[in-house]
Amino acid sequence: HAALFPALRVMLADHGYGLSRRRVTVSTSGVVPMMDRLASECPVALAVSLHAPNDALRDSLVPLNRKYPIAELLDACMRYLPAAPRDFITFEYCMLDGVNDQPEHAQQLLDLVRSHGGQGVPCKINLIPFNPFPDSGLKCSPKAVVTRFAQVLVDGGLVTTVRKTRGDDIDAACGQLAGDVLDRTNAGQRLARLRSASEQPIRIVHRERQA
Repeated sequence: HAALFPALRVMLADHGYGLSRRRVTVSTSGVVPMMDRLASECPVALAVSLHAPNDALRDSLVPLNRKYPIAELLDACMRYLPAAPRDFITFEYCMLDGVNDQPEHAQQLLDLVRSHGGQGVPCKINLIPFNPFPDSGLKCSPKAVVTRFAQVLVDGGLVTTVRKTRGDDIDAACGQLAGDVLDRTNAGQRLARLRSASEQPIRIVHRERQA
C-alpha cells in the first residue's frame, strides 16, 4: 500500500495522467483493512481475486483467507460499493483443472454472491484460464469445463466473462514468466555472486609519490 496510494493519485490527478476512476482497477487478494482504506481515500474500480467458493478451498489456494475469510471479504466489498465509481465488484476466478472447476463449485459461487448478507453482492465474474508454469502441479481447466462453469453462472443471472489468454504459446502469459524465465536466466545465482563479491574486503594500495 505504501506504493499503491501515491501511484493512484498520480494516475487520477488532473496534473498527472488525469485518468477516470472508472478506468483504473485495483486487484486484491482480500486485504480487508486496505480495501476499507481504499474506499475512503482513493476509490477506484475493484477486482477481488476470489478463486474459490468456500473457505476450506480458498484457505489452500489463497492463504490470506485464513486471516480474512470469505464472509469478511464480502462484507468489505459491500462497504466498498457506496464509494466505488462502478456499481459492482469484479470477482476473479482462476480455473484450475479438477480443483475449483466442477459444477458444484459453480453453484456454490452463484449461491455465495447472490445470498451474502441477505441481499447478495452486485458483481461480475471474470473466469481466468490458468497459465501453467514449471513445478506448479496445476493445470488449466479444459475449455469445455470452463464453458460449462460459465453457463451455470450465466443461467443464475450473473454477468460472466472468460479472459482471453495471450502469450501462452511462447510461455509469456500472465504468471508464466515468474516460474520459467528465472530458471532460464539463473538470476538468483547471479545476484548471489554479486552480493558475495560486494562483501569482499576492499584492498587499499598505497603508491609512492615520485620526486
